[in-house]
Amino acid sequence: MNKNNYCPLNYTMTLIGTKWKPLILFHLLEGALRSGILQKQIIGISNKMFTQTVRELEKDGLVVRKVYAVVPPKVEYKLSTRGESLEGILRSLDQWGANDLNS
Repeated sequence: MNKNNYCPLNYTMTLIGTKWKPLILFHLLEGALRSGILQKQIIGISNKMFTQTVRELEKDGLVVRKVYAVVPPKVEYKLSTRGESLEGILRSLDQWGANDLNS
């Protein structure tokens, strides 16, 4: 990456700047969740978009996916150490939204 054109905000937004990524990350702040439970907490997300988004978050090293060898299959997601480092940002966005709604 060219240092003259480097923008830290652009880099961050590339990692978490979609409609669904911050919501998934936020819900994982409290700990690991099974795939179905996590998806139900994200109102309006389709199965396809959920799968695509968690795969991107996993690829970027923000989320860890664990598959249990049981029937029926059990998949669990949790934040990686890198994902946990976003906690302050995510909580600040949540607090800003709560304050703005009440103003």
